Amino acid sequence: MTAGPDRFQQHLRQAAAGVLARFPAADVPEIYALSFRIWRLDDDRHPYVAIGYNTESQYARERRAEDPGEARWNYACWLLDGFEMLGNVPEDPAGSALFVERAKELGLWYDDGPGDPALPEAARDEEDGTSCDEQDGMSCDEEDGTSEGLWEYFADACTGLARHLHASGLIEEILGRPLPIVVFDMDCPGWEVEATEAANPPGLITGFLDWQRAQGA
Repeated sequence: MTAGPDRFQQHLRQAAAGVLARFPAADVPEIYALSFRIWRLDDDRHPYVAIGYNTESQYARERRAEDPGEARWNYACWLLDGFEMLGNVPEDPAGSALFVERAKELGLWYDDGPGDPALPEAARDEEDGTSCDEQDGMSCDEEDGTSEGLWEYFADACTGLARHLHASGLIEEILGRPLPIVVFDMDCPGWEVEATEAANPPGLITGFLDWQRAQGA
């Protein structure tokens, strides 16, 4: 039996529906793809996904005759700024608490003292000057492994969120039609193919996959 969503994943589902509903009405008819841009504040303990989109107008501005597919499917050509963020970031306090709770349950969490970017600004100013191998008895290698586990958990949560938005019909209900979701992390070039395949029904991402395959030809 497949386990149901944990509390953090449930939060992502509920919050993402609100994000979609707040897309500017003037942009909605022009949207041809949604974007899940995964990034982090400082390190993998503070990941977020910026839920956005690209438009036909942005594609027209970036399109080049020699490779029109690049402007359409390469996220580097897309609208990237100004979108709402969900995860362990100050913009999402409920998600932050649930992410830390779940990371601790999974044994993936580690503390970083007063310099932690998730702490209030006044507390962040009180640096303790210790290195990772001096904190909580954790070695740098152990911290690196834990960080990778946090990234994998968050990345899986994001692809799972995308599948939920498709399966639940929320994208069609809110935006009026099915739309592909391109999932990417700029620190992991090439991973967007695997992630986007995992996030979408196959028929929705034919154009994306055709362009990606052409790049490897």
